Amino acid sequence: MFLKRVKSLIGLDVGTRAVKAVELTWNGDSSGPVITGFGYAELSGPEAVPETVSRVLLENSFHSRRVVTSVSGKAVIVRYLTMFKMSPEDLRNAIRYEADKYIPFDVEEVVLDCQPFPTEGVGELAPNEMRVLLVACKRAVIDEQLRILAGAGLHPEVVDLDVFALGNAFEMALRRGPEAGSRATALVDVGASKTSVNVVRGGTSLFTREIHVGGDAFTTAIASRLNLKHGEAESLKRRPGAEQERVRAAVVPAVDDLAAEIRLSFDYFENQFDLAIDEVLFSGGGARLTGLLQDLGRSFGKPTTTWDPTGDLSIAAGTVDVDALREHVSDLAVAVGLASRIQR
Repeated sequence: MFLKRVKSLIGLDVGTRAVKAVELTWNGDSSGPVITGFGYAELSGPEAVPETVSRVLLENSFHSRRVVTSVSGKAVIVRYLTMFKMSPEDLRNAIRYEADKYIPFDVEEVVLDCQPFPTEGVGELAPNEMRVLLVACKRAVIDEQLRILAGAGLHPEVVDLDVFALGNAFEMALRRGPEAGSRATALVDVGASKTSVNVVRGGTSLFTREIHVGGDAFTTAIASRLNLKHGEAESLKRRPGAEQERVRAAVVPAVDDLAAEIRLSFDYFENQFDLAIDEVLFSGGGARLTGLLQDLGRSFGKPTTTWDPTGDLSIAAGTVDVDALREHVSDLAVAVGLASRIQR
C-alpha cells in the first residue's frame, strides 16, 4: 500500500504596501488544495521588504519553505507574438533573436521565457503561423527577489508574473463549467501603485497590461482635495464612515484616469480579437474604495463586480486566522494564484 504524498506550497506576493502569503496543501485527491497558511503585513517602505517577509513567516504557521513569488513593473515586458510554426526547441533558439525587436533592454540583461498558446476561435492565423507568449524581465530584479527569499530561508520553485498569477487564481478558485469557456473575462487587480489587467478566455490569457495608477493615486487625491496629511487620507480612504460622499467626490479625477486607461485596454483587446469582453472582475485593496465599482461599471457598460480569489477552497481553521484572511481576501488574488502552481 502506497501513501499519497502531501505537498505544500507558499504563494508570496510582495507588493508596494504589503506582503501577502498564502500556503496551499494538497494530497492529490479530488477535494483539491486546502489553505493551510496565511500571513499579511504592511510595508513601511522598499527597504523593509526582507525583514517583513521574514516576519510574515515567523509570525504565522506555514508547513513548507517551498515558495512561488512574482515580479511586475517596468522591468517586465510581456508580448503576444505571431510567428511561423516551429518545434519547441527551434522556438527556444529563435526567441532571443525575436526578443530584440520587442524589448527595450539589452537581451543579455534579461531573463527570457516563451510559450505557444492556443487561440481557437480568437482572431485568425495563417496555416503556418502560431501565437507565442514572450516574457522578459531584467535579471537584476529576479536576482534581488531570490536574495530576499534566500535570506528568509525560502526555497523558490518559480518566479512568475503578477498578471499571470491573477489568471491562475481565477481558474482555480471559481472552477467554472464548460459553458464559461467562450466567455471573455477581464480580471482587474487594483494595487497600491499599479493596476494589473488580464483578459482570459477558456483558460488562456489573451491580453495583459499593467497600468501605473492604483490606490495611492486615490489617497493623493483625497489628501489634496480635503487638505489632509497622507496618513490621514489613507485612513479616511479605508474607513470613510460618514465622509463617504466627500471621499467619493475627492477621488473622481483619479478614478476617471484609471477608468480611461482600462477602457483603452478593453478597446484594444476587442478590436484586436474582434471579441467582446463579457464581464469585469475586480480584486486588490484599491477595489474596496467607496463607490469605485459602481462608477467603473457605468464607465465600461459591462457587468462589473468583485470576486473572492479563495473561491470554495477549504481553510484549515486550526492553523489559519480565518477572520484575518477574510478581512484581506480581496488582496490575495496574486498570492493564491502563485500558490495554485501546487496543482502542476
